[in-house]
Amino acid sequence: QVQLVESGGGLVQPGGSLRLSCTASGFTVERDAIAWFRQAPGKEREAISCIGTTTGTMYFLITGGRFTISADNNGNTVHLQMSALEPDDTGYYYCAARQGRGCTSSQWSYDRWGQGTQVTVSS
Repeated sequence: QVQLVESGGGLVQPGGSLRLSCTASGFTVERDAIAWFRQAPGKEREAISCIGTTTGTMYFLITGGRFTISADNNGNTVHLQMSALEPDDTGYYYCAARQGRGCTSSQWSYDRWGQGTQVTVSS
């Protein structure tokens, strides 16, 4: 079964950290771009960051260096390390794969999506 599964979300206090993971199964991502998006309540989905074989690492959201994307050596798990979290970072976080192509910030260009994981930043 081809799927992306996110994990690592939860409730964290302002200033805290979370590490999200996106694991691909049923397909290999070595030639794909894997991106993280988020959607806050009442807002449009926005691109955070992407990692791809042809385009390397790209950051679309200005976070002041608070977010870092990385990939395991096996290439099938991509992480999003988030630190100094703020209440405005609250939202549903998704990973998405773009088969055989490089990174883009356009959500419409991604072929596969995970179900998402909730991140809540609150005291």
